[in-house]
Amino acid sequence: MQTLQSGYRGLSLLMALNSDRLLYIATLATALAAGAWVGSL
Repeated sequence: MQTLQSGYRGLSLLMALNSDRLLYIATLATALAAGAWVGSL
């Protein structure tokens, strides 16, 4: 149980550190999809 809690805490820290990078990737993907949609009209 202690190992599971430690792993969860480590995963939470990793996600907190990379949240900006994930937001950047999601924004870029959304912009590319919107550009492709506008270009197809």
